[in-house]
Amino acid sequence: MRHLILILLLCNLPDVFPAASAETGAALYARHCASCHGANLEGQPDWRSPKADGTYPAPPHDAEGHTWHHDDAMLQDYMTRGGQAVLDDMGVSFRSAMPAFGEVLSPVEITSILDFIKSTWPDRIRQARDERLRPAP
Repeated sequence: MRHLILILLLCNLPDVFPAASAETGAALYARHCASCHGANLEGQPDWRSPKADGTYPAPPHDAEGHTWHHDDAMLQDYMTRGGQAVLDDMGVSFRSAMPAFGEVLSPVEITSILDFIKSTWPDRIRQARDERLRPAP
């Protein structure tokens, strides 16, 4: 009987993980991201204007920002290796001050942070992201 209960619980885990991941991600975001990107994902003031050193202030991760324009793999890589390393590999001439968190956060923790960020987006942003990231026919 215990095995049957365990199997039934495991069958429901996919429904549980996103909420649990976002909840964990909220705490991790507060600890590791909010100091730059804002407690409410609002980013830094004038985030679209370069600073004196050529880097840009931390952008918002809410619906007003551009995080939703990027796929999960790119965002995971950006957080893991840091912005400049990813941009350099992509051949993008843009100066990023985003530090690498791969030595601080595990891949699961980074995914949890992304799940939290995505959980705050309204349906219209989620739908726009799905359309934007949908492979061409």
